Amino acid sequence: MTCLRVAYPLLALVFSASSLSVTASASDLDLSVSKALPKLEQLYLHLHQHPELSYQEKATSQRMAQELKQLGFEVTANFGGYGVVGIVKNGKGPVVMIRADIDGLPIIEQTGKEYASTVTTLNADNSTVGIMHGCGHDIHMTSLIGTAQQLMLHKADWQGTLMIVAQPAEEVGGGAKAMLKQGLFSQFPTPDSIIGLHVSASIPAGKVGTVSGYALANVDSVDITIKGKGGHGAYPHVTIDPVVLAARTVLALQTIVSREVSPLEPNVVTVGAIHGGSKHNIISDEVKLQLTLRSYNPKVREQQIAAIKRITTGIAISAGLPDDLMPVVYVHDDETIPSTYNDPTLAAKVKASIEAELGSDNVLVAPPVMAGEDFGLYGLTAEKRPITLFWLGGVEPSQYQASVESGDTLPSLHSSQFAPDYSLTIRTGVRAMTKSAMDLFNQPAQ
Repeated sequence: MTCLRVAYPLLALVFSASSLSVTASASDLDLSVSKALPKLEQLYLHLHQHPELSYQEKATSQRMAQELKQLGFEVTANFGGYGVVGIVKNGKGPVVMIRADIDGLPIIEQTGKEYASTVTTLNADNSTVGIMHGCGHDIHMTSLIGTAQQLMLHKADWQGTLMIVAQPAEEVGGGAKAMLKQGLFSQFPTPDSIIGLHVSASIPAGKVGTVSGYALANVDSVDITIKGKGGHGAYPHVTIDPVVLAARTVLALQTIVSREVSPLEPNVVTVGAIHGGSKHNIISDEVKLQLTLRSYNPKVREQQIAAIKRITTGIAISAGLPDDLMPVVYVHDDETIPSTYNDPTLAAKVKASIEAELGSDNVLVAPPVMAGEDFGLYGLTAEKRPITLFWLGGVEPSQYQASVESGDTLPSLHSSQFAPDYSLTIRTGVRAMTKSAMDLFNQPAQ
């Protein structure tokens, strides 16, 4: 990984609970966050300019551990890879876990910002690729540290155990699995509630979107190898052409959504790549397809996979292929991500807290999306702890309004041009998350 020199200082910009002279209560949280914002912005710029890919987040992890130690947390680093866990016990009360993800994406940033990432690395093909926080994880981390700081400054206003989790490898679906496998809920206090946020590229900064129930999708990556009997392109009658079988398969797979799964169950079957053949006049022996599957209901996910296996096999049989040339369907279980189901009761509490802090006009009801997030795994353990994740608006308000008026599409998450209004977004995220956590700590015993 190569990192070019940038204009912003690379020295640690650590926060300590004593570094700000704040005696405010939760009622003037906005003022407290405003005082902390300049250093939070510096932290954001540092993280943005130093992104690291999944499973490679060594420096990012060290920085997050350093920030939490300076705030007074008991910190465990390198947990489940480059994960970081910070614990503060502040009397008797519930355990509240707040999680943020820390990995970047292999994208060359094209925002034109003076603070744009210029980090590059070599991929598996030995090609140079850029690295960018194109999914807002730099916002997530900064908001996490800002929230931890505010909760430490206002320890007199809550009781319980605060658990801060900086999770690696979200973009490849491995980070939450690794942290849970190592014993996140056994080596540390088991949370009573788990909350997180995610930047939105379709909500203006200063506003928040909440979702009750399914919020993000099951995600599966599937490879299909379609086999055939190759030969000369001039003699197709003596071959079984896998390109034709692949074409039939692609069209047939569309009937899973349109004719097999209930229209009341949202789901997607997308063929994202086809690879086959080598020359104009050669009929190849095989074609490879790469698919992404999306759904909310776990039973629909199982239905999709079963249908893909049945359809591909049926087409192969209809073409006269022998048993040893049946298609191979491979589901990448290591990349499977379950849907994120926001516990309705917890989601309602968080929504009420954010409305109290930001005003109801700044809290929207967001629709569920077919993107994936491994945050959902934290709610699927044996403990069945309630989770909720809310959307944090990131679009500069005037840019958002111009898009509404013109109909132009805004840069999406994972776009090389995604550039959130980081100051307002961070300020809003810290206020929303801090107020949500405080209220969860102070809720009456169930």
